[in-house]
Amino acid sequence: MKYSGYILKRKIEDVLMYPFILLGRLLAKLDPLTREYDIYYFFPFYHTGGAEQVHASIVKATGGSNCIVFFTRRSVDQRFLVEFKNSGCEIKDISNYVDNALLYFLKFIWRGKISGYINNQKQKPVVFNGQSNFGYKLSPWVNRDIKQVELIHSFNSFSWIRIPFLPFISRTVMISRKRIEEHIQQYKKLEIPATFESRIHYIQNAIELPDESCVKHYDGTIKILFVGRGTPEKRPELFINIAKAVHQTGIKAEFTLVGEIDNSILPGSSSNLKALGNISDRSQLHNIYCDHHILIIPSTTEGFPMVLMEAMARGCAVMATPVGDIPYHINNENGLLFTSTEASVVIDESIVWLQRLTPEKLQQLSTDATSYAFKNFGIETFNQQYKTILQS
Repeated sequence: MKYSGYILKRKIEDVLMYPFILLGRLLAKLDPLTREYDIYYFFPFYHTGGAEQVHASIVKATGGSNCIVFFTRRSVDQRFLVEFKNSGCEIKDISNYVDNALLYFLKFIWRGKISGYINNQKQKPVVFNGQSNFGYKLSPWVNRDIKQVELIHSFNSFSWIRIPFLPFISRTVMISRKRIEEHIQQYKKLEIPATFESRIHYIQNAIELPDESCVKHYDGTIKILFVGRGTPEKRPELFINIAKAVHQTGIKAEFTLVGEIDNSILPGSSSNLKALGNISDRSQLHNIYCDHHILIIPSTTEGFPMVLMEAMARGCAVMATPVGDIPYHINNENGLLFTSTEASVVIDESIVWLQRLTPEKLQQLSTDATSYAFKNFGIETFNQQYKTILQS
C-alpha cells in the first residue's frame, strides 16, 4: 500500500469513529480539567525498559508543574514511575480505559475526551508522543494549529503505525542515524512527500554520568555482563550459550544476567553463569557495572541502547552486534563489534577475543570506554535539544 492508501484508510476510519469523538468531547466539557497545561505527554509504559528511561529523562528535562503525562498501556512494574513523578508533571494512567480489549470502544471516546481538553485550552499546548499508539490515533482530532512532536526509537511496528498520521506531526525526533536512513528509504518506497523528511531531527540518547569513575579489579577472572529484557530481539539465550561455550574452552570468566528473563532458558546453563533478575535500584546497578569488565549486547536489532552508555561510563568494554547506531560508537579501542548478528559468529568471535585479552588490555579498554562515555554521552546536550524542540 502506498501513502495515499494509508491516508484514505485513515479517513474512512475517522468517519466511523466521529460519533465516539463527539461523545468524548461532550464528556470533556462536562468533566473539564482543573487547569491548563503547557505540554501533554503520551507514553505507553513506566515499567523497566530503555525507552521508558529515555521518556523519563525527556519529561524531567522539559516538564514541570505545567505539564501532564498520560500512560496508555498497563505497565508490568513501577520502575520509572517515581522519576516521572519527580519531574513535577501531573500523572494520569488511563490504561484501564484505553488498554481494555473488552471495552474497546472506550478508546474512541477517550480520544475525543482528551482532544477536547487539548483543543479547549486558551493557551495552545504542545503534544509529545513517545511511541504511544493512542497518541497517534488521537493526533487527527487535535487542532491543526497545535504543535505535535513524536519520538521514534527504532525501525519497528510504529514506523508503519505512524504513516497515516504524518500530516499532523510537526516534528519527528529519532535517536538513531541508522534508523533515520531506514525511515527515509521507507518514505521513498511508499511515495511519501519529501517534505516530511525535513521534519526529522536527530537527538542522541544520553545519561546522567556517574560522579566518579569506577575502579576495576582483576583477579584472573573476566567478569562479563548482560543487562536487558528477556525479549526475543535482546537474545539473553545467546548470552547463556556464550557462557557455555566459553566455559568449555577453559577461559576463566564469570557471566551475569540482569533483567526479567524467561526462567525456562536457564536450566542446563553452565556453572560460570548467574541470573540476578530485575534490578531497579540505581546504586545497586551502578555497583554491578563497576564490578564487571565487559558488557555483551547480542541483540538482533537496536536503536541506541541505554545500557551501552551506562556500562561504558562505568568502565566496561562492550562486545556488541553491529545493529542500530552501535557501530558509530564501538571500535577496537573500547570493545568489540561482531561482524554479524548470526549466533554462531557471535559465539566464535567472543571466544577468540576473550582468549586474546590480557590484564593490560582489559585496563586499557576500561580507560578508553570511560573516556569515550564522558566525552559523548552526557545529559546536558540532550536536555537542551529537547527543550528547543518543544519550546521553539
